[in-house]
Amino acid sequence: MNKSKVLAEIYDSLFKSFGKQYWWPGDTGFEVVIGAILTQNTNWTNVEKAIENLKAAKVFTPKKLYEIDIGKLAELIKPSGYFNVKAKRLKHFIDWLFSNYNGNLSRLFKLEYAVLREELLSVNGIGRETADSIILYAAEKPTFVVDAYTKRVLVRHGLITEDYDYEAIKAVFEDNLPKNLSYYNEYHALIVMVGKHYCKPRMQCEECPLDNVHRGLNKRRENKSVKANRK
Repeated sequence: MNKSKVLAEIYDSLFKSFGKQYWWPGDTGFEVVIGAILTQNTNWTNVEKAIENLKAAKVFTPKKLYEIDIGKLAELIKPSGYFNVKAKRLKHFIDWLFSNYNGNLSRLFKLEYAVLREELLSVNGIGRETADSIILYAAEKPTFVVDAYTKRVLVRHGLITEDYDYEAIKAVFEDNLPKNLSYYNEYHALIVMVGKHYCKPRMQCEECPLDNVHRGLNKRRENKSVKANRK
């Protein structure tokens, strides 16, 4: 199987169906970072409400979040769910940012990709998906973001098996696609769209924009099998 070709076909089909997604929906790099932490285990609508609360309380800056009491922070981000846990995670990140970069995101984002990723992953509460979201959408460095939708789409199209972990799935994209910031940005956003609307745990393949890709793959596999049997 030519994975580069199939991944390109998936992208083209999704873009044709959904169009440009304009991700990430944050006005600044700082807003993207906070959103990436808050969006864990919830949807963006709830994150927006939490961010609106922070802005209304006039604490939506690194310095203000560094100074705010964690109990007050938890109350403000309540709409995002798991607010006590997320308040701790935000505090861990902000405290770490001030301890290591004087609260300056620009200094952090000047790091080379590999170092930046390692640094972010060292922060308590920031996993690989969150780190890559921050790197791609806030630091604007090309890295592919993997989520549950990504794995589901690739498994169902036979590009990977269930035992692939985060790094292995990430490598499928980065080893077979051009290392391009805007392409990675759009691709991940499109996968989220198809995952939310069609590629659910209970499949809706007939209406899915990827149905043509799936049928094409099956046809190629059938032809390959026929040729192999003729030998």
